Amino acid sequence: MTQTSLFLTLSLLATLAVVTVRHAAADDQWVVYEGKEGPGHGKHIVFVTGDDEYRSEEAMPQMAKILATRYGFKCTVLFAIDPKDGTIKPDHQTNIPGTEALNDADLMVLFLRFRDLPDDQMKPIVDFANSGKPMIGLRTATHSFNIKNAEGTYAKYSWGSKEPAGGFGRAVLGDTWISHHGHHGRESTRGVINEKHADHPIVKGCDDVWGPTDVYGIIHLKPDDEILLWGQVLEGMNPADKPLAGPKNTPMMPLAWTRMYKGETGNTSRVFNTTMGAATDLVSEGTRRLIANACFWGLEMDVPTKADVDLVGEYKPTPFGFGKYVEGVKPEDHKL
Repeated sequence: MTQTSLFLTLSLLATLAVVTVRHAAADDQWVVYEGKEGPGHGKHIVFVTGDDEYRSEEAMPQMAKILATRYGFKCTVLFAIDPKDGTIKPDHQTNIPGTEALNDADLMVLFLRFRDLPDDQMKPIVDFANSGKPMIGLRTATHSFNIKNAEGTYAKYSWGSKEPAGGFGRAVLGDTWISHHGHHGRESTRGVINEKHADHPIVKGCDDVWGPTDVYGIIHLKPDDEILLWGQVLEGMNPADKPLAGPKNTPMMPLAWTRMYKGETGNTSRVFNTTMGAATDLVSEGTRRLIANACFWGLEMDVPTKADVDLVGEYKPTPFGFGKYVEGVKPEDHKL
């Protein structure tokens, strides 16, 4: 080998090494669970997390593990990442790498709160919402975005937008942030199946939906939106607590619903939204099954009679609250 050819070979190897390192570094900003067998094989679900209170960064990896392990779905989970050190930082409002994974996804699951993302990260989310593909919103997804630049490309999707009213949450998912209807941190929630839709496939096997998070105020749903579960306010923070007496439960607020969203491009999407879904809510088997069923329904697949939603691996969710997330965790720490 001549000196020139040796130099070219070494240069090529060095270039390939740099490309490989950069590719690995990018992949380390999210986690992918590759389902192998089951009815979901060949379908790709992307979970977009980023909330600073309800531990979506813990809840969604568990749901992704369940769907990949039990049913064969490919599941990608995206996180709010601190660009300084690559750790998951839920209160970092301006960076969720990897949203381009939505370009070939079959289902988008959003668990966001007041994000102010750059245009290149927002575009795949908005494009997906207009694609006609199904979407699921959890808990604070009703107020996913808070774009600070009023003249920004996607400012109209902010939770307090006037046009469309309520921004992304109200226009796409059914409502935006209104209020804590139950007493936050003191009154938990039981999901009560709406008798009118008791035969809906999403509520199969969901007789025990409960969570320590409180009921949200929901007042803007349209007549065609189907309320599947009502949110019953309980006296305390345990599933055995009694329903709270008084006006908070007469009538009850919507807790989970489906709707059809006609996007800006004319495509129509199946949408499921629930104001539950915090990491601590997923301790309830019924809550996990509700979300799993919604994935099957959104993808127009047969919903199992009683979906297997057994936890995958150790699951000890961090209590909800601002500033209570576990520091120093990286996406790779969620790998199976």
